[in-house]
Amino acid sequence: MSVRDLDSLFKPTSIALIGASKKPGSVGAVLAHNLFSCGFDGPIMPVNPHESAIGGSLAWPDIASLPIAPDLAVVATPPDTVPGVVADLRDKGCKSVCVITAGFGEGDDAEGLARRVKLEEAAGPMRILGPNVLGLMVPGVGLNASFAHISPLPGDLAFVAQSGAMLTSVLDWATGKGIGFSHLVSLGDKVDVDFGDMLNYLAVAPEVRAILLYVEAIGDAAKFMSAARAAARTKPVVAIKAGRVAEGAKAASSHTGALAGSDTVYDAAFRRAGMLRVYDMQELFDAVQTLSSSLRRLGVEGDGRPESVGDRLAILSNGGGIGVLATDSLIEQGGHLSDLEPETLEKLNGVLPPTWSKGNPIDIIGDAPPSRYADALEVLLKDKHSDAVLVLNCPTAISDSDAIAARVLEVAAGKSKPILTSWIGEGAAANARRRFTEAKVPTYNTAEEAVRGFMHVVRYRKNQANLMQVPVSRGDNGGEPDRATVRALIDTALAEKRAWLSEVEAKQVLDAYQIPIASSKVAKTPAEARQLASKFSMGDLVAVKILSPDITHKSDVGGVVLNLSSPDQVEEATKHMLERLRRDFPDAQIDGVSVQQMIRRPGAHELIVGLSEDPQFGPVVLFGKGGKEVEVVGDTVTGLPPLDDVLAQSLIRETAVNKLLRGYRDEPAADFEGIRHALIQVGRLAIDFAEIKELDINPLIADSQGVVALDARIRVAPVSGKLAEDPSSRLSIRPYPRELEGTVSLLDGRAIAVRPIRPEDSTGLQELVARSAQEDIRFRFLHPMKDLPERLANRLSQIDYAREMAMVALDPEDGKSLIGVARLTADADGAEAEYAILLRQDHKGEGLGYALMTRLIEFARMRGIGVIYGDVLCENGPMLSMCRDLGFTAKSHEDDPGVMRVSLPL
Repeated sequence: MSVRDLDSLFKPTSIALIGASKKPGSVGAVLAHNLFSCGFDGPIMPVNPHESAIGGSLAWPDIASLPIAPDLAVVATPPDTVPGVVADLRDKGCKSVCVITAGFGEGDDAEGLARRVKLEEAAGPMRILGPNVLGLMVPGVGLNASFAHISPLPGDLAFVAQSGAMLTSVLDWATGKGIGFSHLVSLGDKVDVDFGDMLNYLAVAPEVRAILLYVEAIGDAAKFMSAARAAARTKPVVAIKAGRVAEGAKAASSHTGALAGSDTVYDAAFRRAGMLRVYDMQELFDAVQTLSSSLRRLGVEGDGRPESVGDRLAILSNGGGIGVLATDSLIEQGGHLSDLEPETLEKLNGVLPPTWSKGNPIDIIGDAPPSRYADALEVLLKDKHSDAVLVLNCPTAISDSDAIAARVLEVAAGKSKPILTSWIGEGAAANARRRFTEAKVPTYNTAEEAVRGFMHVVRYRKNQANLMQVPVSRGDNGGEPDRATVRALIDTALAEKRAWLSEVEAKQVLDAYQIPIASSKVAKTPAEARQLASKFSMGDLVAVKILSPDITHKSDVGGVVLNLSSPDQVEEATKHMLERLRRDFPDAQIDGVSVQQMIRRPGAHELIVGLSEDPQFGPVVLFGKGGKEVEVVGDTVTGLPPLDDVLAQSLIRETAVNKLLRGYRDEPAADFEGIRHALIQVGRLAIDFAEIKELDINPLIADSQGVVALDARIRVAPVSGKLAEDPSSRLSIRPYPRELEGTVSLLDGRAIAVRPIRPEDSTGLQELVARSAQEDIRFRFLHPMKDLPERLANRLSQIDYAREMAMVALDPEDGKSLIGVARLTADADGAEAEYAILLRQDHKGEGLGYALMTRLIEFARMRGIGVIYGDVLCENGPMLSMCRDLGFTAKSHEDDPGVMRVSLPL
């Protein structure tokens, strides 16, 4: 389920309160008071068999006696009664229920879990919010179905929290700051309505400007990621995650499993979705303030997309100390002081006293009057090297802080560059902060909070920018891997009841996926090791490593010997290693040793690339500084597959080792293309083989010559059912559907290659529009368009395969150019999907549109979509004719007589 009937929760026309009470201080009494006192324009029907009236309204003895079926029922009765109450509401025809009551399995209580099952069975088609919730509040419709202590102010922020205590804390704080909300929703134990549902609903709600989440656990990861990516493309989404404990690392047996704990995976998920993550209550309050203070002024457009990704801040202050503190905070959080233009410095010299700081931060001296602030701010807002300006003020006996704030607001009016403010102190600063809040200029109690607010926007912009960047075209995505070889290696290990591939087998897997490896040979005995070493070239150094599925970290137990320079040394080292490890680990299965030529690359960087399976989000890819000290150093970052060049590069940039990889002094930059390729291919392994549970490449050495995997470990486990049929179904982000690639036949019998659209098709879409007839463009977009803007082209090519599909037809002449595109966009429930088609002018009349539309219909049936529809201009005769041939029905659009709505039930 998703957005179906959620309007009955958040825009009900009638409400029933089951468990309404007059008892002072009871939940039923508080709920009744809140429902009746907030201006809801509709019948509110309290149900209580022992009262004749509650809140001035007639009370009903039971649900069956209610005069109408309520849109929304709020239930606050004892736990054992709730399933029966919900069943009665279902039979009455109620559409949604908010279950306030707790006792449905919190803490894995067996009795409560049994009640939860009964509740789910009783609900039927009704939507359930809860159980164990504070309730919900929608000020815009006068709805307060909660037992919160105060009612929220109306506004455009939506806040969704699992914790009722967190919701009331934010409500209390925000009300004192004059910050209002469009929705406040407590999710509780999420029997039905969850974060994915709420994101899907709020993303398209016009009254919602930004969405705040308090997350403990998200539930359905795939639904959450699809909904979050869709929502974050349209408006800012901010999340705070509680319980940052890497519980998944406890049982991990690989470096990747130990490092990719649950919190790092949530971090990866939020980043991948284009959301902003905050880490504590104060940060959440800061984020509320930042978002409630003109998003556009902070460089975020009304549709949630970033105008720029700059992190260069100019700091204007009347005190040197406070400016230094702001600078320290900025650098610590990864921002940069702007390097003011020479012209800016010259202009500042003209308006400031000779004793000003002559640089950034701009200290305009403690006696600065309002005019000095205004003059300096005017200059800084025109500086091209600054992305935002932070204005600080410390109270003095000489200057009027309130008057300075008034002049700052005068200068800020109408300016596009982001401005943040912090007036330090209490009494002297209170009125100034009130002025800024009323004018929608972000203001903070301290300079550090202001800088953090700025960095919130910077991080949000960067995540959004990653969503809109187009990866480098790889044509065939770097070549198809040898999946058959990997399948054989995995099947052999599973048949032999082995959980771990040998090092040699693991390297064969990497080789099959075009990741360069240091080849290894297996020796069962010291004599065989000597023989293998004798085949290496003179002067080559040799490494010997133990082969054992029971010894995972070889170097920790002396299972690796390096820098052996002769066959004799290899034989001797192998002998001692086997003897010692068989003595120290008598129960371990030891299969011999691997003998490999050592790769001598002085100055090369040791990296780690890994794969593990998170219990919530499925496969995750890990990257960072590798080597024996990988856990100690802790310089790693986690990402969700599938990956492309842009996403892989973004992962690399998140690590400290990235600075070294870029080159320094006389050291050239490492082969970033090779590193990205390794990350992408490891992600492809996760897509192709559900049996791979953990993978480590450590170290992957990298320098300007390329990358080479020196060691690799892979853990496998059998799978069945859906995972065996579709390995990619375990991913939280649906990957490129390679299985949909194929051909369609034209009227003359020619075969045209078609495939799902890829992000790198952005330029191809622009070229397709440029070579299409203007009339066709108007028919497709319902208005004239000379060319396709880059931002829109990026959005149309970077689709969520979980809820969209676009099939592109390729030019038979070059096999690359797009000659047509057919698109299907489903609603959040997957019940309906809208189609659109555009063909290049020189390929009209060939039957291509009909063939692409047929392919879309096949896809929609496969996905279980109920109806395909489209809006077609009445003058678009060819499209209407094709729709009739395909079985569509047509009727006039209710909002536009010049448009026909065509639909095809499936």
